[in-house]
Amino acid sequence: MLVHIDDGAIAAVSHLLGRLIPPDSEVLDLFSSYRSHWPKEHPKKRMVGLGLNAVEMEHNPDLDEYLIYDANHETTLPFFDESFDAVVITVSMQYITHPVETFREVNRILRPGGRFLVLYSNRMFHTKAVYIWLVCNDQQRGCLVATYLDEAGNFTEAQGFYVPPQGDPSGESSDPMFAVLASKAM
Repeated sequence: MLVHIDDGAIAAVSHLLGRLIPPDSEVLDLFSSYRSHWPKEHPKKRMVGLGLNAVEMEHNPDLDEYLIYDANHETTLPFFDESFDAVVITVSMQYITHPVETFREVNRILRPGGRFLVLYSNRMFHTKAVYIWLVCNDQQRGCLVATYLDEAGNFTEAQGFYVPPQGDPSGESSDPMFAVLASKAM
């Protein structure tokens, strides 16, 4: 059990979740694992983890419940339409083998106006990442995620940005973090 980004990046992710996900939301942590980096001071109604590793998710203090599910094998997500206020993918985008289908499913399970936040770094297990992710630079990866959103359809207000590290003013020792945020059309 390990985290995939360093402390400055984790703090940046936590800060961004608190800023971009409305309080008291029902949140899906898609491709969840050992930590979701949810800010302790930011209230949520419920957070569900969907991932592959039961042991990791069992020890994730942010999850209220979890499901073992291989979303790369079965792209239909096991939730009713409009079940969540927000869906978050944190440092797992590089491993998604059917991104457009996955994003369509995210749109289906989001409530109108719901937020979809994809957080990524250039830190990864290179042997597990999809090829297109490996050949892109950080800026191109943001464009790639935006393309997946566009192809999936019914997302609005897509924007990508750099997420500055928290806790280290120089940012030199922190893993770089980037985000793409979109909303489900009303």
